Amino acid sequence: MFKKFEMELAGRTLRVDIGRVAAQANGAAFMHYGDTVVLSTATASDKPREGIDFFPLSVEYEEKLYAVGKIPGGFNKREGKASEHAILTSRVIDRPMRPLFPKDYRNDVTLNNMVMSVDPDCNPEVVAMLGSAIATCISDIPFDGPCAATQMGMIDGELIVNPTLAQKDKSDLQLTVASTRDKVIMIEAGANEIPEAKMIEAIFKAHEVNQEIIKFIDSIVAEVGKEKHTYESCAIPEELFAAIKEIVPPAQMEEAVFTDEKQVREENIRAITAKLEEAFAENEEWLPLIGEALYQYQKKTVRKMILKDHKRPDGRDISQIRHLAAEVDIIPRVHGSAMFTRGQTQICNVCTLAPLSEAQKLDGLDETETSKRYMHHYNFPSYSVGETKPSRGPGRREIGHGALAERALVPVLPSEDQFPYAIRTVSETFESNGSTSQASICASSMALMAAGVPIKSAVAGISCGLVTGDTDDDYIVLTDIQGLEDFFGDMDFKVAGTHEGITAIQMDIKIHGLTRQIIEEAIARTREARFHILDEVMAKTIAEPRLEVGEFAPKIRQMRIDPTKIGDVVGQRGKTINAIIEKTGVKIDITDDGAVSVCGVDADAMDEAMRMIQIIVTDFEAGQVFEGTVISIKDFGAFVEFAPGKEGMVHISKICKERINHVEDVLTLGDKVKVVCLGKDKMGRISFSMKDVAE
Repeated sequence: MFKKFEMELAGRTLRVDIGRVAAQANGAAFMHYGDTVVLSTATASDKPREGIDFFPLSVEYEEKLYAVGKIPGGFNKREGKASEHAILTSRVIDRPMRPLFPKDYRNDVTLNNMVMSVDPDCNPEVVAMLGSAIATCISDIPFDGPCAATQMGMIDGELIVNPTLAQKDKSDLQLTVASTRDKVIMIEAGANEIPEAKMIEAIFKAHEVNQEIIKFIDSIVAEVGKEKHTYESCAIPEELFAAIKEIVPPAQMEEAVFTDEKQVREENIRAITAKLEEAFAENEEWLPLIGEALYQYQKKTVRKMILKDHKRPDGRDISQIRHLAAEVDIIPRVHGSAMFTRGQTQICNVCTLAPLSEAQKLDGLDETETSKRYMHHYNFPSYSVGETKPSRGPGRREIGHGALAERALVPVLPSEDQFPYAIRTVSETFESNGSTSQASICASSMALMAAGVPIKSAVAGISCGLVTGDTDDDYIVLTDIQGLEDFFGDMDFKVAGTHEGITAIQMDIKIHGLTRQIIEEAIARTREARFHILDEVMAKTIAEPRLEVGEFAPKIRQMRIDPTKIGDVVGQRGKTINAIIEKTGVKIDITDDGAVSVCGVDADAMDEAMRMIQIIVTDFEAGQVFEGTVISIKDFGAFVEFAPGKEGMVHISKICKERINHVEDVLTLGDKVKVVCLGKDKMGRISFSMKDVAE
């Protein structure tokens, strides 16, 4: 039965159609927000997937180019693999949804969001987030929802709920907040150095809006929601836990996991695993469960020691950062490089500069952003964690970490007018034991400065963790979490910024949300740690951007020409500009407003290219002197090319002061000659004289 539900959200109507389409899915919501349309579905398998120890949730965000009136490019003319934007959106949907499914649920679940129409003022990402929550809540899939999501912007200090396209262009904040009934469950932010207090205000303004959306979802579930199905629990039997503790007492487990050396800890766990496998070799029911049981035993041990005894696995204080180190210029011949080390996490970042023509072209549903000049790429090879597996290219995690670092650094980059380069930074993970994404922000910031990019200020990132007890007040926040604390803790709260404020936030949690008290404490902790990293490590390694780009980086010089002369510089089918490029070896970019960028490594060649362009766009006047090449000889004179695509004629009478009978008596093809402009002849051609050039 088709039912329609509506609410007003930020001055626009949010409409949800239930029962209209996709009736065979476990749950389906046909979402309309303005003219944005997204079909969100939730489906689950009948039985758990065998042989796994995790919840197999898949979240898909499908961008259909017909949604913005485009036909896909390429030979097949159909959508291909997901864009980076689609992958990042899928991750944002996944993060608040995943903690709300039962921890012992092993049935495959797929949340699919198909964007069918895009209204630029009604963001399809938010619609997909709400659609996923609604489709899951009304389905028979076990889910402890609902959750809701809201985006926030800020213009001139004023917070804006779900900003329109025009408002986003002016906004100093791009914030997405997801909430449950009482708590915040996900934060994703990019900001133009927003103060911590203003960021907290924005987060909880979004949280208030989310409560209204949750009431709306509750009304939908009350009317059309299905009864949740029962499922086969994959929880570890308590009898197995008891048997394991008999073999490996809690004190022995504490000794095994509490060390600051990741390799030592892993070797300890391998020894315990072998001991348990030998003990349960005859028990076919328990033997396959040892890995998951031991994981949970470690988790309980670590959480108990942190929460009750304030003891961390590596012996640090709760707010203490691991040993820090940094250096620049570690890779020769690249344009800029830096390495940042925090404990057993180590990132090497390499910066590359190029002309603006090398900016990345974007093809997706966002019609306002068709390219980007700054690209941050993050790589996570298996050797960084002591494993062996073939590289298959970047996965969703790598793309997400790269985008987070990119978002953190964009606010401090110089404008194109100030620094007309495309910029790429690549973070190579040499070693990983927690929060490599934040280490890559620190390394990237230093690599940019080493490359001579005049960034406004350095940016540092740090992550806080959390271990919670039985009540909202029973918790402990950990500064600079390592891998073990991330795996067994409840939160990974990443914050990047400058001395002035926050530039990026990403919060992942495994519980049903955070209170305001926890969020405020985590943001305060990250601020303190960020300042320490900026002042005590990064500033002492490289205090400010170098005044010039490096020896091996391309140099860019700029000039501005009359836009009506662009065609003269380019020439028919690019003939003129290509001739300049071939002759000088430079790269040339020209914008529609007449801004010309000449890029090269040879200063003389760049000067020559700019001289040629200046000649081409100059309105010729009598008396101007040029140097050119003889390109054609006729009975009546010679034609001299003085710039690519620009030529004039020297009449035979203007070649020498004395009379000559044949042009060939004085000139041959390819001769370099100096000429003075006499103006234009009756046919509109530029006339030159060789004999009247001043000595």
